[in-house]
Amino acid sequence: RFDINAPLVATPFMVYARHTKGLLAGEWMQHFHFISGLPRSGSTLLSAILLQNPRFHAGMTSPVGALFSGVLEQCSAGSEFGAVIDTDLRRRLLRGLFDSFYADKADKPVVFDTNRLWSSRLPAISDLFPQAKIIACVRNVAWVMDSIERLYRANPFENTKLFGDAVERNTVYSRCETLAQRNRLVGFAWAALKEAYYGEHADSLLIVDYDLLTQAPDRVMRLVYDFIGEPWFEHDFNNLAYDAPEFDQALGVSGLHKVKPKVELQSRRTILPPDLFKQYAELSFWLDGSASAANVIRMKADAAIS
Repeated sequence: RFDINAPLVATPFMVYARHTKGLLAGEWMQHFHFISGLPRSGSTLLSAILLQNPRFHAGMTSPVGALFSGVLEQCSAGSEFGAVIDTDLRRRLLRGLFDSFYADKADKPVVFDTNRLWSSRLPAISDLFPQAKIIACVRNVAWVMDSIERLYRANPFENTKLFGDAVERNTVYSRCETLAQRNRLVGFAWAALKEAYYGEHADSLLIVDYDLLTQAPDRVMRLVYDFIGEPWFEHDFNNLAYDAPEFDQALGVSGLHKVKPKVELQSRRTILPPDLFKQYAELSFWLDGSASAANVIRMKADAAIS
């Protein structure tokens, strides 16, 4: 656990490992930012907090990422249209997805689109939205697995779509192994974030740890606002509201996107076997900032970059 009273890197509270400038005003009618990272790590919580600001739109995972991939596939080599759609047209088509999808949010100057895919699309995002920032929510992977396992066990009369067959959902071992595969819920998000963290566009990335967000939401959110270059809005961290019951029921995981009214860290014992917890507890690559230009909100005791 983080000691929120511990001394920090350069201020009485929290700081970035590095600092980057905010948005250039007026470049577009709407400013787009992106929320990505690991599942069960606070992305819906972060969106619920941001939604309190009347200037912002945010939410759970949107279809824009899937639409983005679909359009790009139809424009690329191997499709019948790839040869007649040049790069500039591809840019216009992909940029147009955002303008069209969020056309009914024209009253919101700042839009946050959420999708774990964005961590693997930083080169395209940086090209289409040069001033965009990516906020990646993270958590010790063992606790990510624990959180998903708790949701699975809380729905014992449902075969969730998180698993494809009985072999995958048989036991906690098969479930964790399935989730950790590079093309599945946890494994893909982890690999995509690692690519972004060590990539050439890492300076547009901010890592937000779930434990820190839940222990000190005001301090963390002030740094988020500083990172995206927006004026501070006074949030009510005791009165959040967000839920998507229809989506969760369709997935077979009731409560997946339900946010509790109060932001707080709830300590608990893991339900994972000790060997499984140990296996996944050692995957927090973002704790080592020595080879990355990414911005990380961290405690001084964990800081690798001063």
